Amino acid sequence: MGKTADLTAVQKAIIDTLKQEGKTQTEISEQIGCSQSAVSRHLSGKSVGRKKCGRKRCTMRRGDWTLRRIVEKDRFQTLGDLRKQWTESGVETSRATVYRRVQEMGYRCHIPQVKPLLNQNQLQKRLTWATEKQHWTVAQWSKLLFSDESRCCMSFGNQGARVWRKTGQREMPKCLKSSVKYPQSVMVWGAMSAAGVGPLCFIKGRVNAASYQEILKHFMLPSAEKLYGDEDFIFQHDLAPALTAKTTGKWFTDHGITVLNWPANSPDLNPVENLWDIVKRKLRDARPNTLDELKATIEASWASITPQQRHRLIASMPRHIEADISAKGFPTKY
Repeated sequence: MGKTADLTAVQKAIIDTLKQEGKTQTEISEQIGCSQSAVSRHLSGKSVGRKKCGRKRCTMRRGDWTLRRIVEKDRFQTLGDLRKQWTESGVETSRATVYRRVQEMGYRCHIPQVKPLLNQNQLQKRLTWATEKQHWTVAQWSKLLFSDESRCCMSFGNQGARVWRKTGQREMPKCLKSSVKYPQSVMVWGAMSAAGVGPLCFIKGRVNAASYQEILKHFMLPSAEKLYGDEDFIFQHDLAPALTAKTTGKWFTDHGITVLNWPANSPDLNPVENLWDIVKRKLRDARPNTLDELKATIEASWASITPQQRHRLIASMPRHIEADISAKGFPTKY
C-alpha cells in the first residue's frame, strides 16, 4: 500500500485543538476525515521529516547542469532538439522530463522579441543622433509629429483561439478553423503626437515618392492642423527611399515643414510602433472576418488610444535616449 498524503497545516491545527479538548485519536480522525494512524503520527512527532510521495527523480544534478548548458547555448531549440542533445550527453529521458527540467530552471517558451539589425556604421550614427538629442525635454519631444506605416492582417498565427474536442473529432466541421494561404491584409499609415492621433491612410500598392506626397498632402497636413493648429512642429519619418526622395524633400521645403533627422533602421525609437502594437492586440481580440471589418477595427482601435498612453510614450523618449547612449547605440527598447 502506498504512503498516504501528508496532513495539511489546517488539519494539524485542528488535531492540536481537539487533543487539548480531550478528544481521543479515533474521534479526531473521524472529525477531520483522516486515518487514526495519521493523527497518532502527528501527535507523536513522527510525521516530521517524512519522505515525499511520488516517483524517484530520474535525473541527477550533474545531468541537469548539462541540460542548462545545452539550453543556454542556443535558446531557439525545440524540445526534440534539447532531448536529442541531452541523450547524446548520456542522459536518456522523455520529452516530458525535458520539459519539466527546463521549467524547473525558470525557462518558459515565448515568442521572441524583435530588434532591428544594425551594422557598425548605423550604430555609430544612431549613437551620434542620441547624443545630440540627449538634453531634449519632454516639451521638445511633444513638438514632434511621429509617423509610420504598418501591415495588419487577418491571420493571427498561434495567438488564436483553441478548440475543445474529443478523440476522433479532429475533422469534425465544428472543430475546424478556416485558413488561407495568403491572408487578407492592409498597409496603413498613421501619425501621432502628445496632442493626439491623426487620420489613418490605407495604402494600396507600393509607396513611391509621388504616392507618399499624396499621403502627406491629404493625411499628414490635416493631422498637423488638427494637433498643432498654427503652432510650429517637427515631422518625423524613417529613411525609406520614397520618403527621402529629392522630390519629397522639395515638397517639405515648399510647405515650410521641418523634418527631423532620423537614424537608419531604428523603428524601436518611434513611439508609433507602440501604438501599432496596441492596435494589433485589439485585432486579435476582435478577430475581423472581412477586409471591411479589418479596416473598421483598425480605425476604432486607433481612435480609442487614450491621452495617457500617448503622454506616457512621449514622456519616455528621454529615458530611451539615455538607454541608447548607455548601450552604445544598440537597441534597448524591445
